[in-house]
Amino acid sequence: MNNNTTQDTNKNLAIISSVSELAAAFLTVDEASEGQRIDNFLTKTLKGVPKSHVYRILRSGEVRVNKKRIDADFRLTLGDIVRIPPTRSTALDKPEQIAPKTSQFEGAIIFEDDAMLVIDKPAGFAVHGGSGISRGVIEQLRLERPKAKFLELVHRLDRETSGVLMLAKKRSALVALHEAIRNNQTDKRYVMLVQGVWLEQKKRVVLELQKYLLPNGERRVNVVTDASKDKYNERQTSETLFKLLKHYSHPILGKFSLLEAQLVTGRTHQLRVQLAHLGFNIVGDDKYGDFAKNKILLKHGLKRMFLHSLITKIRHPLTNDKLELNAPIPTELNKFLQKLEKETLNNA
Repeated sequence: MNNNTTQDTNKNLAIISSVSELAAAFLTVDEASEGQRIDNFLTKTLKGVPKSHVYRILRSGEVRVNKKRIDADFRLTLGDIVRIPPTRSTALDKPEQIAPKTSQFEGAIIFEDDAMLVIDKPAGFAVHGGSGISRGVIEQLRLERPKAKFLELVHRLDRETSGVLMLAKKRSALVALHEAIRNNQTDKRYVMLVQGVWLEQKKRVVLELQKYLLPNGERRVNVVTDASKDKYNERQTSETLFKLLKHYSHPILGKFSLLEAQLVTGRTHQLRVQLAHLGFNIVGDDKYGDFAKNKILLKHGLKRMFLHSLITKIRHPLTNDKLELNAPIPTELNKFLQKLEKETLNNA
């Protein structure tokens, strides 16, 4: 980044901090905001301002780019001058958040450069806040890195899933990574332990999935086997390549199979729903699993879902270099496998 861009960024930070009901602000678009839609730019800049107000000031023409009226889907270019009208932000009334002295995720970094940050996400952490979760991984990392001008999730992992999680540190990197994912130019491998004896060495699974909401508003996914039941025509094709790694047999807990899964598509809860539909529940799954068996497994030391994002292979979004991002199987899962292995050998 050149000196002029750095000066613009510092000036923007000073102006953003003083945006209020008193005067209009003029911001210069830097590299971190280049290519962003104006409505998203305003939502991020005017923290605490309702989206309805953001769209109102856009419709009324109070927001200008290079002195011209623009629509909500207008995309910003490096060097654009954005006029933001006097705006009252509820964020101004909130105490400033101070960066924590210790980091929760610095020790989990797999890879980092100017474009990307990749961490080995622990189980139990949501990737973002919401639904009763005040702070997720992305909010925590932004808090820990107050000088970061741009930091966004590239994809998601379920709360109880551990492993490779990619974040972009530049908008250009985010766009490139999203395009690579859409075009199936990534190779994501997961490892999971399922109930039962999986027979095929390799198996391709293709199923139609559909999202729905429980009465309490919680999201779920099911398999659509009858097209007539998809009244909103919202089903999505899901595809996974499964590979058998190992069988286990425990005299009390029963039989298990360790699988590797290569995602062809990346639908919500894809692996969990596909395997449950086939009768091979992921152990410890509190949404689609065998709840009675999970309670028994808990007493034998398995305190989480056995699903881990092991390897992601992808081209670097800016240099095009090949990257192989590895997150070893967590200690707590390895210990459970060792316990099963010991009993399997004893009963062989």
